[in-house]
Amino acid sequence: MKKRLERLRIFFLSDLWSRDRLVHGRTQTFLINALRTVIVVAKDVLLGDLTLRAMGLVYTTLLSLVPLLAVSFSVLKAFGVHHTLEPFLNNVLTPLGPWGFDLTERIVEFVNNMKVGVLGFVGLGLLIYTVISLVQKIEESFNAIWRVRSLRSILQRFRDYLSVILVGPVLVVSALGFTASLLSSKLMQKFLAVEPFGTIVSAAGQLVPYVLVCIAFAFIYVFVPNTKVRLIPAVIGAVIGGVLWQAVGWGFASFIVGSTRYGAIYSGFAVLILFMIWMYLSWLILLIGAEISFYVQNPQYLVLAQKSRVPDARLIEQTAVSVMLFIAQSFHDDKPPWTTAALAQHMGIDVERVEEIVEALKTKGLIAEITDDPPAYLPRRDLEAIMLHDVYGAVRGTVVGLLEGSRTDVSGQVEEVVRSVDQAITTVLDGRTLKDIVRSPVRKSGEGNGKQHC
Repeated sequence: MKKRLERLRIFFLSDLWSRDRLVHGRTQTFLINALRTVIVVAKDVLLGDLTLRAMGLVYTTLLSLVPLLAVSFSVLKAFGVHHTLEPFLNNVLTPLGPWGFDLTERIVEFVNNMKVGVLGFVGLGLLIYTVISLVQKIEESFNAIWRVRSLRSILQRFRDYLSVILVGPVLVVSALGFTASLLSSKLMQKFLAVEPFGTIVSAAGQLVPYVLVCIAFAFIYVFVPNTKVRLIPAVIGAVIGGVLWQAVGWGFASFIVGSTRYGAIYSGFAVLILFMIWMYLSWLILLIGAEISFYVQNPQYLVLAQKSRVPDARLIEQTAVSVMLFIAQSFHDDKPPWTTAALAQHMGIDVERVEEIVEALKTKGLIAEITDDPPAYLPRRDLEAIMLHDVYGAVRGTVVGLLEGSRTDVSGQVEEVVRSVDQAITTVLDGRTLKDIVRSPVRKSGEGNGKQHC
């Protein structure tokens, strides 16, 4: 028994992470990646900041729930379908049992009493700002999962967020109304009277809530992160997240049935406490599904732990020059611009390292971000005006800035060595511009990069 346990320990801590996925068949690769994903996601939940982000979203939701429902209610009311808001909330709060129906009535009553039309320009602006802040907080959490450092621009936020907040409820209600009308039509009733079609449609109708949850999750995973999420990873994460959400809902409902004593202890606060717990579990499951989507799309991140090491200054400088060269070459040869994901894949390094380099080059004013999806990059100045020592200085200055806060007294001898190194770099690169190496015939690593772009 001890030997078996030791073998299992070695397998989960070493063998599972050191095996080369390329030497296995598709089935073995799938099983290995699936097991790695389960372990990494569990580690992120137990030891990472996933739970903290879920808690933060609960707080934000409590502040923004009524404004969000008020905006949705106003839009639905304009189309004459506002009566669907209460059944929707009842469905979401089903795990709370009888307390869920009571909470739904209170929320709907509060929203009904809120007169959006009499808020005025400032009040309406604050209402919309509160709703947009909620979606922005959600985007920040998803961007952290997807290793994305930048949020959408202000114009993109208003355009994308408001389009979903205002049009989304109408589309959902319209789809549900169309389905109900179709099922109640005479032609469909005749069709359902014929077996086994009636039984099949009835059984399929039981799956509709699960399908709608999975579709909603998939839409969130594709739309919310400020990066390009492929459909298949999003669907996989949505299916797993949707099934997990339904399963946890059943378990939570069973817990509610046997928790009548909480009502006696917390009195009127019991429903609020249980509501917050259910919101926390819902956000946590949604974030877990997002992590699964990320790891399915980026299996190279499936590692058990990152070993801390001293950054290689030479490698950082070399990477910065390479990134700048690839971007300049694409611009010079009139090829599609590079994205951070394409650069990382082409150079065989982590996306996070490329993003750090790109951010340093942007701060220095050497490259500019264009509003593609995902964002791509172009030289910000003419290639003849970009000096190579500026490219070195972009990342060397960043490293110095990070260390200044914790610097101790430096001796004169050390300062002299540093100045000598800086002077040597400046002397070697004096007068050399980015255009010089773009025109250089030695360009093996940059050839054929057009197919790498995404």
